[in-house]
Amino acid sequence: MITDPPAIALLLGSFALLMFFRVPIAFALGVSSLATAAYLGIPLSTILQDIVGGINVFVLLAIPFFILAGEIMSQGGIARRLVDLASIMVGFVRGGLAMVNVLVSMFFGGISGSSVGDTASVGAVLIPMMKKEGYDADFATSITIASSVQGILIPPSHNMVIYALVAGGVSVGQLFLAGIVPGVLLGVALMLFGYIVAVKRGYPRGSSINKQAMLNIVRDSALGLFTVVIVVFGVVLGVFTATEAAAVAAIYAFIVTFFVYREIPLSRMNSILSNTLKTLSIVLILIGTSRAFGVLLARLRVPAVIAEAILGISENAIVVMLILNVIMLGIGTFMDMSSLILIGTPIFLPIAVSVGVDPVHFGIVMMLNLGIGLLTPPVGGTLFVGSAIGGVSIEQLSKTMLPFYAVMIVVLAVITYIPQVVLFVPSLFY
Repeated sequence: MITDPPAIALLLGSFALLMFFRVPIAFALGVSSLATAAYLGIPLSTILQDIVGGINVFVLLAIPFFILAGEIMSQGGIARRLVDLASIMVGFVRGGLAMVNVLVSMFFGGISGSSVGDTASVGAVLIPMMKKEGYDADFATSITIASSVQGILIPPSHNMVIYALVAGGVSVGQLFLAGIVPGVLLGVALMLFGYIVAVKRGYPRGSSINKQAMLNIVRDSALGLFTVVIVVFGVVLGVFTATEAAAVAAIYAFIVTFFVYREIPLSRMNSILSNTLKTLSIVLILIGTSRAFGVLLARLRVPAVIAEAILGISENAIVVMLILNVIMLGIGTFMDMSSLILIGTPIFLPIAVSVGVDPVHFGIVMMLNLGIGLLTPPVGGTLFVGSAIGGVSIEQLSKTMLPFYAVMIVVLAVITYIPQVVLFVPSLFY
């Protein structure tokens, strides 16, 4: 283990410079790693071995299946069915469509596992509907993208699989269970805030639905939601590994979409597979180059230096977690979530563990931190997708999002400083 200030400056400086010039983050990580390796005299073959070793991991096979299952369900009519299901549960109250939006994201998040995917699928259905009913476009878009973060917390989430891989020894099943209560808590907080805004602005109530229609809606939507049951309980009860559960979920989603719902032709699988491969290629190249970057960080003792600096301020768990939250929230505004998990986990997790924080607890805290980053300029992917769907400028949307940020940070504080909120459900099963 060595500390080489010029090498550290080259590694971090070249990465920051490439990011400034909007080079894709995977390539920025790879180029800065290669440049630093050349400076240190490390053979190119060693860096390539690190990249290949980063993706040559069995548990990563779960990611393409989760992405495929989410892509199939998102294109197969599940979003509309979940809107109908949420409408019979909360649509009848003042500002019902706003609460329907949050509840649909809670359901859909358990299928897609993606904030951006949630916004694209649910937003395309609900934002125009809300605008037609008299909701302000910026509010409709804001509550859509804010509630989409539930998809990162509520299982299955491929980001949790990535965290489990990098953290080492952390159970994917425990992470899946740990995300349930925080995800629901975030949804409840957003629904309460949505109700307050709806009362203040006089947004309308939803229409009532007769009992027979309710039964049909529940039966129809339950098939889609059963995907979550397959994954979560299959893994927790030991029926499947995470990879096997993801594969079964993809097969189930295929059968339900093309042979039960039958809203899209089988020929649509070509575009579904194409979208899945595009997403997967981004994720895998990020994992590979992040592994090489992380190995160099460790070689240069950057995590140890950061740990010494933070613990030099305080070794109190409350203070340390506050510092880590601020750092993750800040970095999350200009870096992609997956890359931050890959780079940040080896740096921040040992610091949290050293002050007594459970790795599963810290994983969920990190998920929400970085999920908020997806909604913030200048790089927030979900923010840009919501802006395009809602027809609202980034500047206006960022302004409207301020109270939503406040709500989400309150939830972040709760799950950070009350670990039982995160660990209660996993403790029932493990």
